[in-house]
Amino acid sequence: MALNLTQKLIRAHLVEGDPAPGHEIALSVDQVLLQDVLGTLAMLEFEAMGLDRIRVGLAAQYIDHNLVQADHMNADEHMFLRSACRRFGVWYSKPGNGISHPVHMARFGKPGQVLVGSDSHTPAAGALGMLAFGAGGADVALAMAGEPLRLRMPLVHCVRLTGRLPDWVSAKDVILELLRCHGTEGGVGRIFEYVGPGLEGLSAMDRHVIANMGAEMGATTSVFPSDDAVRQFLADEGRETDWTALQADSGAAYDEIEDLDLSSLEPLIALPSSPGNVVPVRQVVGQEIYQAYIGSSANPGFRDYAVVAHMVRGQQAHDRVSLDINPSSREVLEVLAAEGLLADLVHAGARIHQAGCNGCIGMGQAPASGRISLRTVPRNFAGRSGTREDSVFLCSPETAAASALTGVITDPRDLGLAYPRVTPPARRGVNTAVLVPPLPEGEARDVALEKTANIASISELTAVPDSFTLPILLKTGDDVSTDDIVPAGTRVMPFWSNIERLGAFVFEQMDPGYPERARTAGDHIIVGGKNYGQGSSRENAALAPRDLGLRVILARSFARIHWQNLVNFGVLPLTFADPADYDRLSQGDMLSFAGVRAALRQGTSLCARRADGGSIAFQHALSPRQVEVLLAGGVINWLMLRTAA
Repeated sequence: MALNLTQKLIRAHLVEGDPAPGHEIALSVDQVLLQDVLGTLAMLEFEAMGLDRIRVGLAAQYIDHNLVQADHMNADEHMFLRSACRRFGVWYSKPGNGISHPVHMARFGKPGQVLVGSDSHTPAAGALGMLAFGAGGADVALAMAGEPLRLRMPLVHCVRLTGRLPDWVSAKDVILELLRCHGTEGGVGRIFEYVGPGLEGLSAMDRHVIANMGAEMGATTSVFPSDDAVRQFLADEGRETDWTALQADSGAAYDEIEDLDLSSLEPLIALPSSPGNVVPVRQVVGQEIYQAYIGSSANPGFRDYAVVAHMVRGQQAHDRVSLDINPSSREVLEVLAAEGLLADLVHAGARIHQAGCNGCIGMGQAPASGRISLRTVPRNFAGRSGTREDSVFLCSPETAAASALTGVITDPRDLGLAYPRVTPPARRGVNTAVLVPPLPEGEARDVALEKTANIASISELTAVPDSFTLPILLKTGDDVSTDDIVPAGTRVMPFWSNIERLGAFVFEQMDPGYPERARTAGDHIIVGGKNYGQGSSRENAALAPRDLGLRVILARSFARIHWQNLVNFGVLPLTFADPADYDRLSQGDMLSFAGVRAALRQGTSLCARRADGGSIAFQHALSPRQVEVLLAGGVINWLMLRTAA
């Protein structure tokens, strides 16, 4: 039987379950990726499981988000994470080394392996022929404990690429075209697998751009073959021996197939405030911009910076424009410096920032209020930039650089420049000393975790009650993101691991009165629209509301990772059996549930009674295992109960 690449990778790692669409499966995990703001909770959860040492082949912790050290708090977190890496046997990437995804891809990525990461953009590693999943910290902690990753088997959606990209069109335009076609929900329940002759013109880092932002379509992950482009990438990193050729069998079948002719594409741009709000650049040319931001995990490759350096060489960015260069890694920064390209950027007026996520997550580089910021980042949710009234557009490095020169949104084809054809230089060696390997197990046992008052252990969560009557404290619209639930930025992110303190910021932009109402009311319900919890995998967007008393969320639909995070912390996620019933509920209504535990175990339907005597039917998509996790009060309680048995 001919198999597609996704099926091959699934079968090679299948521990339990039937890999038919919609069935829960369990996959063995080869590697774990952690980043600082979500990795801290994962480390605390791993500690709560009572384990001394990771039980997965490799785990790596990156300090890439909380880099702004305006006070002691981020530095304290860095020291805790270093101690946790030393204690539990995890690789440690120091502050300034760069963004987790490109650094991990360069140093540890290996075709054919399964990677689970505490970041929603972990699927970027699919560029190497890996099966890479973003997950909440609890699922990552379980993977560190040697547990398999559990998920519902997605459909496999094939994108057949033909043609070659025209001049001034690059990988960012490819994923923006897919977002234009599919929107932010079109990938839900799907793995996107890329095939076809068009792959020949896409480097491994081009593929990284596409796989990274597949998360913005809601895709479970994205997968590319491991071919000569991957071999060349690993050879450049001094790791060619880690290369394995992997591809779909000839004649392999897919659940869905679409064709994309790369030669038909043009420069595209996503308007505020959604990655799915995509139009051709030519439709919005001439609008004044304040900022042009190059970098992030969505455009992290050497060519993304080198193209910009060639475009601005000998010129100056417009005096109104802040040209922000956000290096993705120390390695890329070193190569730019060695090639003289960093000097071109500096001479053109660019502001060079430390290697890390930075402005992508609102940690510095915040734009002027209401002024247009062109960014090569993956997301433009309102306020994510660090400016509440922001106006962020997503585009390619070429479009951002062209606009930086002119001061207005500019189609790069209109500059009249020769298109820079960038070839990565021959490598003079790779600086691997900045990554700190795990301590030997015997030495690690003597390491104490360096905690401060802002890094508290995980509180015990209680089980779901069998019967309850609760108020609806908040009703939201569609596409609520985890940024809406727990804000990013320099003011809030230092508290992301202090769940009690973080509660004061929950739903701050949408409804600043929610935290106080929740503390007064105690246990309560939230009603959401479609795609509730889209965006980042940050599990504190589930844990902080749970700490405020959230017990049930009733939504039209959920984003995958947030739905799983709610289950992991004992919050019951239900969908309306009739979506029209969403309109029957309002903030302040009381709903009563009875016989919940038996109903969850026996079927997929529950019914709630309204104060006026009416009823509303709800459904759940929980597997029997997830029901038991939920009824135990969360995944840590469930694991402890299972271990004790």
